[in-house]
Amino acid sequence: MMLVEIVGGSLFGSLALVADGLHMSTHAGAMLIAALAYTYARKHATDSRFVFGTGKLGDLAGFTSAIVLAMIALLIGYEAVSRFLSPVPIHFGEAIPIAVLGLLVNIASVWLLSGGGHGHSHGYSHGHGHDEHAHEEEVQRIFTPSGVLALSIFEDGVPPVFRIAPETANSKLPLQSVYVTTVRPDGTQQLFAFADRGGYLESKEKIPEPHAFKTVVRLPDGEHVVEFEEHGHDDVHEAAVRDHNIRSAYIHVIADAAVSVLAIIGLVLARTFGWLWMDPLAGVIGALVIANWSYGLMRGTGGILLDMNPDWKMADNVRQVIEGSGDKVLDLHVWRVGPGHMSAVVSVATNEPQRSPVFYHAALKRFKGLSHLTVEVNPTQAAA
Repeated sequence: MMLVEIVGGSLFGSLALVADGLHMSTHAGAMLIAALAYTYARKHATDSRFVFGTGKLGDLAGFTSAIVLAMIALLIGYEAVSRFLSPVPIHFGEAIPIAVLGLLVNIASVWLLSGGGHGHSHGYSHGHGHDEHAHEEEVQRIFTPSGVLALSIFEDGVPPVFRIAPETANSKLPLQSVYVTTVRPDGTQQLFAFADRGGYLESKEKIPEPHAFKTVVRLPDGEHVVEFEEHGHDDVHEAAVRDHNIRSAYIHVIADAAVSVLAIIGLVLARTFGWLWMDPLAGVIGALVIANWSYGLMRGTGGILLDMNPDWKMADNVRQVIEGSGDKVLDLHVWRVGPGHMSAVVSVATNEPQRSPVFYHAALKRFKGLSHLTVEVNPTQAAA
C-alpha cells in the first residue's frame, strides 16, 4: 500500500497522497524496529552484561521511531511549501480511490495492533479505569442480619477514605456505633470513626498508604473482619507499565490513518471547489499531526531512558512502609527497568539491630511492580 500511494501520488499529482505513502513507510519501518527490539531483548534477557535486563530496549526503539516520525514531518512540510509556490495538476479520479484504499489498510492495521478485535490494550490508554465510587478490587462485602453492606476504599479525586454503603435495596445502613480498625502487617493499628453522608457512611480520617491491612469492622450486631490487599493498579502507575515499543508502532498507524483522512478531505475539496491549495494544506496539517505524535513519544521514551521516575506513588508507598515501622529512609531512588517492572535502591536507618535487608524485602514484597530491590541497612543506637 505504501508503494501504491507514493507512486500513485507522484503520477497523479497529489502531495497529500505522497505524504500518506511516506508516512506509511515510517510505520512499516516502525514495525521492523519493534520486532527487532523484541527479538533482541528476548535473546539477551539472561545476558549478564545487561545489569538490569533488556526491558529498556523497547523504549530505545520507541525513541528511534519518534525521531523518524519527526524527520518525515519535516519532509512533508518542506514538500507542501513547494507545492504552495508551484502547484501541479491533480488527477482526482485516480488519486481519491488510492487514498480511500490506504485508509482501509490503516484501519485494518490499527485493529490488528489493538489486539485483533479482542479488546486487548498495549498500555496506550490514559486512565486507570476508576469506578464511579471505588476500585472494584477494593470493595469488601459484609453480611449482617439487616442486609449486605459494602466496605470500600474511595480515592477518586479525594484523599483515600473508607465508605460503607448498602449493597442491596433491602439492606439497612447503621447510623451509630460504627468503627473500623485497621491492623497492618507490622502490628500498627488505627481507629476510624464515620460520618453520615446521606446514603452512605464515610470515615472522618483518611487512610495512609499502602492499602494492605486486616480490617475489623464494628457494627451494632458485632465485629466483622475483612482484608484489603495492595493491587497492581495502585502499585504501578500507568506510565510505569506502558510498553513504549508497541506504543510507537501503534502511534505510527494511528497518525497514518489521520493523514489518510486528511488526504481524502483535501482531494475531495480540491476537486469539488477547484481549491488546488487544499491538497498541500492537507499535507501541512498531516505533518503537524505527525510532529505532535513524535514529540509525545519522544518525551515519554526519553524520560524512561534518562531514568526519570514515572511512578511517584510507588516511591511514596515504599517510604511509608519503611517509616511506618519506625525506621527512617535516608536515601531512596525508584526508576523503571521495563514495562511493569520498577527498581528501587533504598538506604534505611533503624534502631532495631535484628532487622536485616531480608526484613525489608519481605515488607516490600506486596508491591508486585517492584521487581528489583536493593536495601542498605544502617543500624543506629537508640537514644538513652
